Amino acid sequence: MRPERWRGAEKRNTLLFVGISLISGFGGTALNVAAGVWVLDLSGSSSLAALTGLCLFAPTLLGPALGALVDRLPRRRLIVWTHLLTAVAVLSLLAVRTDAQVWLVYAVMVGYGTSLVLVDAAENALLPAALPAAALGGVNGLRTSAQEGVKLVAPLVGAGLFAWQGGYPVAALTAAALALAAGLYTLLRIRPQPDRPAGRSPVARRQAERRPQHPPAPDRSEGNRHTSADHGRASAGAGCPTAGPSETEPIERAGRKWGGRLRIPAGFAFLWRHPELRTSVLIGSVTIAMSGLTTAAVYAVITEDLHQPAEFIGVLSSGQGAGSLLGGLIVGRLLRTRGSLVVGALGAALFALGTLGRVVPWSPAAVACSVVVGVGLPWTLVAAVTAVQSRTPEALLGRVSGSANTLLFAPVAIATPVGAALVLPEHRLPLVVAAVLCLGVGLVALRSARAAGQQTGQRTGLGGVEAGSGSGASQSLDPPPDDPGPVGRTRPDAGAGTAPERDVATRS
Repeated sequence: MRPERWRGAEKRNTLLFVGISLISGFGGTALNVAAGVWVLDLSGSSSLAALTGLCLFAPTLLGPALGALVDRLPRRRLIVWTHLLTAVAVLSLLAVRTDAQVWLVYAVMVGYGTSLVLVDAAENALLPAALPAAALGGVNGLRTSAQEGVKLVAPLVGAGLFAWQGGYPVAALTAAALALAAGLYTLLRIRPQPDRPAGRSPVARRQAERRPQHPPAPDRSEGNRHTSADHGRASAGAGCPTAGPSETEPIERAGRKWGGRLRIPAGFAFLWRHPELRTSVLIGSVTIAMSGLTTAAVYAVITEDLHQPAEFIGVLSSGQGAGSLLGGLIVGRLLRTRGSLVVGALGAALFALGTLGRVVPWSPAAVACSVVVGVGLPWTLVAAVTAVQSRTPEALLGRVSGSANTLLFAPVAIATPVGAALVLPEHRLPLVVAAVLCLGVGLVALRSARAAGQQTGQRTGLGGVEAGSGSGASQSLDPPPDDPGPVGRTRPDAGAGTAPERDVATRS
């Protein structure tokens, strides 16, 4: 695709991804609200109603396995068919009539939760093929704003439709949203990928990956140093900020040893090997877990300190949603200029500040703190997801994304009941614990970013490699300055968020 045509496709794809987030988020949020009310209406048990949320969340634990499946299938077709099959499953709710069929609601919510995990992993792998690396942070921020924005409206629509005609119109609305989102995915323009041609089977691709590759010997003479460095950049295609074959082969061997044909542990192994990815995901995991740790404490503060009814949580949720909308609009620029580690650390610090401010027994302060929390919490998530998308080899994107999603969202299931226990001795204790832990991981991230920046400066002085404006933690993925690296290896920029465009794409 010509550069000018690709720039037009970039704008088109951005609008499509944001539209997909709006439509899918609206239908999913409405269904989530209606499912709990539906079970409560049929059974009369609030405990059974709460299980619908567990059914939606439980498939998160399958992230690594589903991510391995993503790496073995054409990603866009996988997303489209997952949406269509999920729409059919949701329509089965039209058969629910009595409390004896509550199990069908649970089954549909498990299937819907599984589809969310599968689509998240596939979409994270598809985004770098549809957008340049420099645009990933901005688009992720816009998608976050869209998803948070619909949460201000979709719960009211879901509850209103249920009050009008029961759960049947909600099921029909969600199925229609899934079908429409599937259609929008087919309109994406994806760049063809040279190293995964459509005509080659997975077996042929694996054989090609195992075939030894012999890079040309670099010319290290004084007069040809510039030529050697240029050759290294040329062999990288368009400068995709990912690791090449030599970087992924140890991971793949470990995956074959522990995960069989699916090589499930390869995603975790890759995250562990690269400090920027490991730290970015750690920040998001801790901060999201702390949001669960403080849930019970926020209710206690509302009733005991602010002397407000429990419904005041809706006001605080609206404030947090407004903060998320604002934060999503500006996080892309921060990622381009500061990098994922710094943005993640800033998000954790803002979350800590807002959480600690909730101990102040004043309603306007509580609303303001919710806005601050709404800005900071999505920043940690967007920073982690963008780092994974822009720093992971295409062949591992599904597994790494699935593993990262599990690490990001699974800990909240443990933190939430722990927070409920911590409010018993002192209802503000979870707020203080959450603030301290988030500040701690934020400081760790800033130290990592500073150390990576110093390493980048040393390499710039020794090898003449120009440093970028990001965190620089991804320098571990680079070959030495004068080494062109193996054939197919790519050379990222010095900083996260400043990497040049990928010139590869996912099979679609």
